[in-house]
Amino acid sequence: MVGSMTRRAGLIALAGSMASACSPLSLFATFTPKDAAKLSEHGAAYGTLERQVLDVYAPKRETAPAPVAVFFYGGSWDSGRRQDYGWVGRALAAQGFLTIVPDYRLYPAVRYPSFIADGALAVRWAIEHARGLGGDPDRLVLVGHSAGAYIAAMLALDDRYLKTAGVDPKVVKALAGLSGPYDFLPLDGPITRQTFGEARDLPATQPARYAKAGSPPAFLATGDADTTVKPRNTVALAAGLRAKGVAVEERHYAGLNHADTVLALSKPLRGKAPVLAEMVGFLKARVS
Repeated sequence: MVGSMTRRAGLIALAGSMASACSPLSLFATFTPKDAAKLSEHGAAYGTLERQVLDVYAPKRETAPAPVAVFFYGGSWDSGRRQDYGWVGRALAAQGFLTIVPDYRLYPAVRYPSFIADGALAVRWAIEHARGLGGDPDRLVLVGHSAGAYIAAMLALDDRYLKTAGVDPKVVKALAGLSGPYDFLPLDGPITRQTFGEARDLPATQPARYAKAGSPPAFLATGDADTTVKPRNTVALAAGLRAKGVAVEERHYAGLNHADTVLALSKPLRGKAPVLAEMVGFLKARVS
């Protein structure tokens, strides 16, 4: 018992140091205890470019075609690797989702909107391959954290990207966004300026602009201690969707910072907040 508590304390300290330093999650991904799941695909190509690859995690026990979750990680649109988020893929797979974790192109190789287009191609791959991997492409949800929540939200709300990829936008049954930037104009920092500063129509870059009747139901969560992506982003998108009659579950977790909302999905850190249980409960109700 003491050893287990010591390991958990060490992981919490490691997670805290990573969050404060914005360092890669490689150590956390390597050493954190993981949920039981199967790695069904590793480095599968969903496009022709180097970063257009993905991993797939499946439930350990398959009793029926599983709902499909596509998870987009964060990293300020200029960093991140799918390998460092296998614990998220396994966490969702252990909850019954066939889970796809794609890489996508990053700044400075690309700027807005190329990473959204990559996300749309990953969704198309998920739809085309889910049945062969034990999933049900008719029950697909999008999940993301931070910059990944931005990608997920744009795909769920702005029909153009999925349509361009040859996907019916109605395939998306729900959206789950953790600590996402949805309404962040004006561009007041180097990250947003470098990524979106060349856009001809800046308002068109904002997910909140696309809240409309018929949008997928949304689980939107933030931490009230988040100083990286202010909680007002979550408030704005939630309010916009509700005003259009869309079902929204909005969660503000006390004491959680920007990284905490995704770290709380990991096996050893779920005691920080019930993010996984509440998010999965919302998503399952939309794909049951």
